[in-house]
Amino acid sequence: MDYTFKTQSVEETKKIAYQIGLLCQDGMVITLSGDLGAGKTVFTKGLAIGLDIHKTVSSPTFTILKQYIGRLPLNHFDAYRLEGIQQDLGFGDLIGTKGVSVIEWPEYVLDLLPKERLDIKIFWIDENTREFKVSAYGDIYDSLMKEIL
Repeated sequence: MDYTFKTQSVEETKKIAYQIGLLCQDGMVITLSGDLGAGKTVFTKGLAIGLDIHKTVSSPTFTILKQYIGRLPLNHFDAYRLEGIQQDLGFGDLIGTKGVSVIEWPEYVLDLLPKERLDIKIFWIDENTREFKVSAYGDIYDSLMKEIL
């Protein structure tokens, strides 16, 4: 099922992500697509709060993966630098297993993504406004989005 919504501020984006984080279950996978500055990491910060993570969440751009401990572990991937890499880095062992996996730039790791997941595309409208196009693959993700919206 597909969903679309807009936010008018960073705080509103974090609030929606927080609500999703509250409902996340072990093994869930969320992908985030969007241009640089669209709000992928802002979204992840809100999600982390919903997962009861108290550590400051930052972009894993240069480390590829950052992990955080909360009610559920958060595996925060930035796959941008994985484009064209054929080497198995072991990320497939984490995605969709323990905790919640958030994957920025998922187009670079399509072969690692489970069939059931939440795909979120973030579009920069203006300085404050973002549009979110969400595709929920699987009943659990569809139910989650219906509860949020």
